[in-house]
Amino acid sequence: MRSRRETVHFRHPFRIKGIDRQLAPGAYEVITDEEMIEGLSFPGFRRVATMIMVPGAPPQRAAMEMISISAVDLSDAQRIDASRPHE
Repeated sequence: MRSRRETVHFRHPFRIKGIDRQLAPGAYEVITDEEMIEGLSFPGFRRVATMIMVPGAPPQRAAMEMISISAVDLSDAQRIDASRPHE
């Protein structure tokens, strides 16, 4: 098992399926857990979980939440954000 961390950026308020509120523009940490695929003659990994770190829902704004999301839903949110005109 291994975990990868990356920072994704949103320029506009956005929504991701599985999160019941709109999120503010900004930088968000995304953690992807992967497991090794056994039986290959080379190291290969498959994604088993994707999580995003978001500020807590009001009134817990100071807290951070790690929420499990779909990699496809994250990609869709990034695509929608990139297609919106710059303000």
